[in-house]
Amino acid sequence: MSTIPHNPEEPQGAVKVWDPFVRVFHWSLVSCVLLNYFVIDDGETIHQWLGYVASALVVMRIVWGFIGTRHARFADFFPTRARLRAHIVAMRSGKEASHAGHNPLGALMMLALMAVVLGLGVTGFLQTTDTFWGEEWLQDLHEVLGSALIALAGLHAAAAIIMGRIERTNLVAAMVTGVKQRR
Repeated sequence: MSTIPHNPEEPQGAVKVWDPFVRVFHWSLVSCVLLNYFVIDDGETIHQWLGYVASALVVMRIVWGFIGTRHARFADFFPTRARLRAHIVAMRSGKEASHAGHNPLGALMMLALMAVVLGLGVTGFLQTTDTFWGEEWLQDLHEVLGSALIALAGLHAAAAIIMGRIERTNLVAAMVTGVKQRR
């Protein structure tokens, strides 16, 4: 594998990437999702409230994507067609482009995860309304979205580990400390 092209705007070695808001958002959302899917029974009040908290977290993250720190802003990593193509071509050729924040595929995953969480929030809320109370299709859709979220989250975690090895960076540690450190 060839060496990673270095962006002269970014220092080598340790790079501060994830601000405290992004890290708290990430691990709070992970906690809400894991508790609601694996621990809390569907229909319990706490399940509903954790769903509302998860939805609120995503809404706050969307706002932070416009007003937050450099690497938290969507403009820094939004997965445009050109960015995705360049990233995939580089990966296929055995080269890696340097991405301090999300790489384009990671950004695409992040947006998909947030969309599914919001979909779960909407379908969960609608089940509490008089209009949609007891609607089986809505319950089924909510369950499908929940399973899709767990599948996407598993893929996201696996990709973070694999990309971390490829990039020689502990991406999980970076989401705890806020600093990407090349090994």
